[in-house]
Amino acid sequence: MSDATVDPPALAIATDMVCHIIVKAREFDGQDVETDPDSGSNAADDGGISVLEEHEDDPTEAELIAFIEALDEDEQVDLVALLWLGRGDGDLEDWEDLKSQARDSRNERTSVYLLGQPLLADHLADGLSAFGLSCEDFEKDHL
Repeated sequence: MSDATVDPPALAIATDMVCHIIVKAREFDGQDVETDPDSGSNAADDGGISVLEEHEDDPTEAELIAFIEALDEDEQVDLVALLWLGRGDGDLEDWEDLKSQARDSRNERTSVYLLGQPLLADHLADGLSAFGLSCEDFEKDHL
């Protein structure tokens, strides 16, 4: 008797929470450099272009940081391990090792670490995909 279909391990972080981070990370990554730092106009005057630009007081970045920092330790560990899984640092069979490494390197700067990762949203989505999960339904309901 073959055990070809093994259930993936359980995640400590809810899929919807990861999907929220993915959506916000895409918003954050989609921003362009600020073109007019001394703009005195409002968004209506500049056609709303400044919304797509990176600013020091960026609300999307602040929201992401607050959201990630509000996660408990196990959720943050799984989030980092999902990133590593999604970028190819291991596969699903290595999940416990990835989690152990994430736990060992965990500190109070998890949000800064994650936001500094190129392709964060894509890697998290790929990590979820390895578990057979996606953000398709979440995105339909929230976008």
